[in-house]
Amino acid sequence: MPAPLFALRDVHLTLAGIELLTGADLVVEEGARLCLVGRNGSGKSSFLKIAAGILEADRGERTIRGGARLRYLAQEPDLSGFPTVRSYVDAGLDGADDPFRVPTLLADFGLTGDEVTATLSGGELRRAALVRALAPDPNVLLLDEPTNHLDLPTIELLEEMLSSIRSALVVVSHDRRFLERLSKATIWLDRGRCRRLDRGFDAFEAWRDSVLAEEERDAHKLKRRIAAEEHWLRYGVTARRKRNERRLAELRDLRRRYRERRQPAGEVAFATTEAELSGKLVIEAQAVSKTYGDRTVVRAFSTRIARGDRVGLVGANGAGKTTLLRILTGDIAPDSGTVRLGSNLTIVTLDQKREALDPSWTLREALTRGGDMVAVGGTARHVVSYMKDFLFTAEQVESPVSVLSGGERGRLMLARALSQPANLLVLDEPTNDLDLETLDLLEEMLAEHPGTVLVVSHDRDFLDRVCTSIIVAEGDGRFVSYAGGYTDMVAQRGAGIAARVVARRNHEAVERRHAVASKVPEAPRFTSQDRRALDAMAQRIEQLEASAKRLRTIISDPGLYERDPTAFARASATLVQVEAALAAAEDKWLALDERRTAAGSDGS
Repeated sequence: MPAPLFALRDVHLTLAGIELLTGADLVVEEGARLCLVGRNGSGKSSFLKIAAGILEADRGERTIRGGARLRYLAQEPDLSGFPTVRSYVDAGLDGADDPFRVPTLLADFGLTGDEVTATLSGGELRRAALVRALAPDPNVLLLDEPTNHLDLPTIELLEEMLSSIRSALVVVSHDRRFLERLSKATIWLDRGRCRRLDRGFDAFEAWRDSVLAEEERDAHKLKRRIAAEEHWLRYGVTARRKRNERRLAELRDLRRRYRERRQPAGEVAFATTEAELSGKLVIEAQAVSKTYGDRTVVRAFSTRIARGDRVGLVGANGAGKTTLLRILTGDIAPDSGTVRLGSNLTIVTLDQKREALDPSWTLREALTRGGDMVAVGGTARHVVSYMKDFLFTAEQVESPVSVLSGGERGRLMLARALSQPANLLVLDEPTNDLDLETLDLLEEMLAEHPGTVLVVSHDRDFLDRVCTSIIVAEGDGRFVSYAGGYTDMVAQRGAGIAARVVARRNHEAVERRHAVASKVPEAPRFTSQDRRALDAMAQRIEQLEASAKRLRTIISDPGLYERDPTAFARASATLVQVEAALAAAEDKWLALDERRTAAGSDGS
């Protein structure tokens, strides 16, 4: 068996008095596809930083095969000190790297490189960091929450890229679908040590549950053995002194093992504070539109949301999801159309940017506004008791918000939101930074919530488990509603949220131009037959665009799916075929036009 590309052995780390790693191991072979999973606070990010050489372990061994190159994507990339995205990306290259990969990757991720780093959004910052990590074509790629702040098109594009590259991968992520599609082995970081399952993430949770159940059985057996020994000590027949001392020493050892065993972290206990029931009709929107300057963000959208509906909003970043959400909840008025809110609505909003949290607050102030009690479900609870439901310790009650990790801030925002009476929950990216176990409980709570839920999310598994309908941003201000979760939407629509087709076509055009430039052929010719083909392809593109526009108009009818599911499915399938034909026609036209340009013809 060949030597591994990279390995960490017997790694120990203590931070702030807490033992995070107590002999953790990681071995990465060529072509490995590993996902690293564990609870919030288990040390996953610290372990990756040790692997990347950024953080020094208390003790342990770190080895890299000679010549192997390793690159790391931080959970919170730091672009300070770099004026533009291109300068930040170029700083990550060394003399052995191919700089020509950079423009291609920037275009793939919808960036030019000229963006000013100080003004980047969360999604742009994450995309810039991904380009920097991918550009050197490393042997080992360490990715810490790569899908955070990315929209669905970019997540799907990233999945395609990572599936095709040669680099070995070690990925930390809370996105189940992402892990299921990429991983071939799972590393579980649990109570300071790593356990390996040589299967992908789709097999992990059943395996984890079986391991924990076996531990529980072993603990129960140990407790029964201690009880038996204690009974003998109290009531057994007196034996020889040395034998008594030996059994007493064994009893002390059993007690020590039971006392010192590291138990799994507890579970978050979610409970909502329910307001009075709202009316049956919660939101009704009729042909609402919103324009900012020359751009139409929402175009003639209609929907009807009833009590108990759980509606997901998905689409690319900047597509207008937040604007539509604010229109539907009455936060802003549409330019045209009407919105009618139902009776007795009590709305609670969870902001994805955590802006409602003042960094100078203590946890007590964040949860109680200065007191000691929290009202939850009509019952007053002490703040420390409520904090423990969200895995905070009593010692953290006076800790400032500024020292919390991303996962802890996410749990604190949920604790604040769920303590307020609500019959309409509005959640903007609630899954960011939450571990898988906490996500499970959040999904169960939302599925059982008697009120109504509006949620913006890029987590496909979360949308499948929670939502009863999906509203998709189709582009150009158009939104279309589909029944069911994300997978149901894909089945009805005929496709997922498409990746950046334009960026990919630009990339293909760049590659073709580089290929042409690298050859020294005889002067190209642009014949009259080529000219006729170019004109015919232009007409073909116009016809296909008109057909696509007509089909989009048909499926944008919010009531079509309910009236005639067969017609809806037929129109959706036809639209997919037309869009594929349009893409092929545009590629053919581009190739012909490049040939015309290279030949020096003006096309006349």
